[in-house]
Amino acid sequence: MERIRQKTLTLILGILGAAHGLIAGDTVRYRLEIREQTISPTGKSVQALAINGAIPGPTLRFRVGDQAEITVHNGMADQQTSIHWHGLLLPNIEDGVPYLTTPPIEPGGSRVFRFPLTHPGTYWYHSHTGLQEQRGVYGAIVVEPADGPDISVDRDVVLLLSDWTDLSPDEVMRDLMRGSEWHAWKKGNSQSLLGALRAGALPDYIDRAKSKMPPMDLSDVYYDAFWINGQAESTIAAEPGERIRLRVINAGASSYFYLHSANGPLQIVAADGPAVQPTQVDELLIGMAETYDILYTVPDSGGAWELRATAQDQSGHASVFIGHGERHLAADMPAPNIYSMDEMMMAALGEPTERPLPPYDQLQATEPTDIDSSHPRREIELRLTGDMSRYLWSFDGKTLAESPKIPVSRGEVVQLTLINDTMMHHPIHLHGHFFRLLNGQGDYAPLKHTVDVPPMMQRTIEFLADEEKDWFLHCHLLYHMDAGMARVISYDDQGVDHRPRLDPKLTRPIHGFLDGSVQSHMTMGMAYLMQGRYELGTMWDYGFHEHGDYEVDLYGARYINPDWSVYAGYRLTNEHNAEDRAFAGVSHRLPYLVQLDAQVDTEGDFRFTLEKDIALTDRWTLSAEAQYDTGSQWEFALSAEYLLTRSLSLIAQQHSEHGFGGGISFRF
Repeated sequence: MERIRQKTLTLILGILGAAHGLIAGDTVRYRLEIREQTISPTGKSVQALAINGAIPGPTLRFRVGDQAEITVHNGMADQQTSIHWHGLLLPNIEDGVPYLTTPPIEPGGSRVFRFPLTHPGTYWYHSHTGLQEQRGVYGAIVVEPADGPDISVDRDVVLLLSDWTDLSPDEVMRDLMRGSEWHAWKKGNSQSLLGALRAGALPDYIDRAKSKMPPMDLSDVYYDAFWINGQAESTIAAEPGERIRLRVINAGASSYFYLHSANGPLQIVAADGPAVQPTQVDELLIGMAETYDILYTVPDSGGAWELRATAQDQSGHASVFIGHGERHLAADMPAPNIYSMDEMMMAALGEPTERPLPPYDQLQATEPTDIDSSHPRREIELRLTGDMSRYLWSFDGKTLAESPKIPVSRGEVVQLTLINDTMMHHPIHLHGHFFRLLNGQGDYAPLKHTVDVPPMMQRTIEFLADEEKDWFLHCHLLYHMDAGMARVISYDDQGVDHRPRLDPKLTRPIHGFLDGSVQSHMTMGMAYLMQGRYELGTMWDYGFHEHGDYEVDLYGARYINPDWSVYAGYRLTNEHNAEDRAFAGVSHRLPYLVQLDAQVDTEGDFRFTLEKDIALTDRWTLSAEAQYDTGSQWEFALSAEYLLTRSLSLIAQQHSEHGFGGGISFRF
């Protein structure tokens, strides 16, 4: 059999009738209209984005050889939009990444996408503008082989998994950037001293802090609902003995799902579109943007059998019941141990666990996928890096704005090793190419477009660079991509000075914050703007006593990495033996997550501050601060906060300068 280039997938997928072109097909037309719409999935009216009045949007069905003609209309009055055809191989201009490959669709405007369907499988589409995907702009794509289905089934059903938050996604992003623990608390996954003690994991908890590692978390965001095809629970009224092809798509913005069935193991027949040798799993961990085709047979005994998609952090699930009659429930997934990495390490070593990793080792292509050895080869190592406290996510420690592109040469084979240095899973997606997942299957390595890279592990992929122009490579956890974990695979025939055109909202977003407290004896806090590693703001401290002492700092800061920041500013004060002055300093994270500030001012005074927050329980936090200033000497503060809502907490504080008091702390 002739070896073919990976990109065309000729013969591998059986989609071409001859080596010189596609089988002629029909022009298949769709119209997608994106509009704001008020919905109330949890009983609260919220603004969403719907496609043709629904979430998810319509399923688009084609056959190989068809020509797609899809009109996308932006029915919004004040924001751009876009659609990316995830997993489809198509001309660069049609890929749908605004500015990079395709012009954004302006408010009130439309764009007609035209491209051939060249390969069968299960794919999907979604907005690539801002955080619109989280608000509802997504839908499924099904492409059948040119000569009809490759597997005989009684019915073909799309199951599109997703997550929903009643919060504005922009507010979610602000919560994550300020390091708010509210989402972890809402999910029941916040870590604390008492929680570690109860879990018998206090030594692990202390050792983690000693090594300057923040609490481990399986996911960032609390979700109000999880859906399959836009519903928390639904039914497929199939008859006993029916054979069904389930096309499962994870369209979640930031949720991995475990798929498991009351009807026993799941038989996988395709992954990310291309067919694989049938293989069975008891639980299937699906990363964001991955797709799997599953063959499902309704038991002859009848009944309605639950197929459940459980969020990886166990914060909720969605279900579809297949069949009719007596209900059979899927077993609950075991809860994660948020204080220990033992289970994760076991999975990484290939040992059996109740919460397995994706079944990549079992995936085997149905035809050879090896790439002709005549092509030059290049190896690239890319480290997945990030910081939860600042919410900066990156490759090799640099965000998209700081290092936008990876140059490649047309005709070379790029072997990319992805090394995850963080404590979270990352689903990495490459636009415009299928890659071989090097999983030990040799010439039969499966073809994928998205790969999960588990915490402290690595994956190796390779692809033939047979395209042109610029293609996006990014983490498909939406908030990680928005925070900088992305690159552009840029073909070098565009010139050494070529700089990919990127959406300015993606590379230069600015967020504003207001955090502080009003108490019976004082008020203190800060208001600041944040853009990537830069911060500009003001901090205040004012005592409600006879002298009314105050200190107000105007500052600018540069965040270097999780351990170091530098800053400079100007201080206004009326404190005793003090006067207005400029200052500069450095902030450093010490073992046990103690924060050290050291600064010097234009009056020749030095100031050293140590701060430490201790989560006593999931609601109570104890904070201590000790400060020594060569001019004003010692100052101490000890406070306790009780979490009330996402924005408010109760606070009580003893301050060496202002005395004892209590009140409300706020976060806006």
